[in-house]
Amino acid sequence: MKHAIGLRAVPVRFRILALLFVLSFVNYLLRNGLSVAIPSIRQEFGFSSAELGWILGSFNFTYTLFQIPGGIFGERYGPRRAMTLLAVSWGVLALLTGFAPALMAASAAGAMVSLIVVRLLLGLANAPLFPTMAGAIASWFPPGNWAFPNAISSVGLALGQAAIGPVVTFLIIHYGWRESFYLLAPLGLLTGAWWYWYARDTPGEHRSITRDEIDLISRGRAIGPADGGGHGSWRTILWRRDVLLLTLSYFCMNYVFYMFAQWLFTYLVESRGFSLLEGGFLYVLPFATGATLAGFGGLGCDALCRRIGARWGCRLPAMLGLTLVAIFLLAGLYAVNPYVAVGMLSLCFGFTQFTEGAFWSAATYAAGPHTPAATGVMNTGGNAPGFLAPVIGLMVDRLGWLPTLASGSAFALTGAALWLFIRVREDA
Repeated sequence: MKHAIGLRAVPVRFRILALLFVLSFVNYLLRNGLSVAIPSIRQEFGFSSAELGWILGSFNFTYTLFQIPGGIFGERYGPRRAMTLLAVSWGVLALLTGFAPALMAASAAGAMVSLIVVRLLLGLANAPLFPTMAGAIASWFPPGNWAFPNAISSVGLALGQAAIGPVVTFLIIHYGWRESFYLLAPLGLLTGAWWYWYARDTPGEHRSITRDEIDLISRGRAIGPADGGGHGSWRTILWRRDVLLLTLSYFCMNYVFYMFAQWLFTYLVESRGFSLLEGGFLYVLPFATGATLAGFGGLGCDALCRRIGARWGCRLPAMLGLTLVAIFLLAGLYAVNPYVAVGMLSLCFGFTQFTEGAFWSAATYAAGPHTPAATGVMNTGGNAPGFLAPVIGLMVDRLGWLPTLASGSAFALTGAALWLFIRVREDA
């Protein structure tokens, strides 16, 4: 009885947010587990870094191309149905990640093709998630309070990425890399069922919400929830100046993000000399730091938006975070002690996540009722660096780790400078 009373005391919007956190966590655990399996796959099939880059990058091809259609999909079918279908598909495709190469393991080329096909499908199944999630947050939270909920989704993804290191490494060591995917696959199915059971598209549809909470969510709202603009909505916002500038800046930030998500574990093992097990545990630190700083970044952005307005409230944390990304990335790469390097790189990644709330909140201010489509556009730019995975692999082979990863500092500083030209609405 006490637990039931305690749950009822939690506003429904925060219960929805908790489920969005779980969706983000499971999503990253399932979609990026392959990055930790890469050394095992390389050992089995003898792939070069460039070939591994094609496998990793194939996910980003469909994930990036289907961001705008994914946002439209989320608007048309609503968060409840859309994210249920997505979560179930993650589980099925995680199973196929382990199973498909076994069917074609007679040749390295066959295994590579099978992994690329599964990763292409996984990218398609992931593309609508965060635009749809941003639309749900715009509907479920009052204006001036969007950065923190969006940051919580970043906390979930960062912790999901962090869990990959120890969890997937443990499963690989004890059972094998294929079996690690078999064992994790049910998480997608269970999360999808949980979301469908509890979530609703809008606050008014939820049987547990109170009139007071609905009034609070609606108070001061100059824009409404996603209006189902569908196929035409992306055309409405595609050429908006702020959306395009946010997209360019988000590309710059995620250039660094993708280097960490796809190559950090391999860098720790191959360049810094850590064992698989030690590398798996050290892999946690950047993403745990990211989870912490994402929360602080979201809280700070919301507080600044309420105090000084949306333009500078989003601009200041984004510019500060990106500048620190550039500084800590170089500090980590040039550190002689490998543990100091991990500490600096952890702060570097942490400050990429510090900016997330500002990016997604600014996109919501800029797009209003077209938030899912607008964030689909922004996330297209944000995930375009994933196309560069083969290029990054080739750079590692030709130039080495240090100059390859150091290029991220230039992108981070460019992203910070772009924020000087972003002018989100003050009256949203």
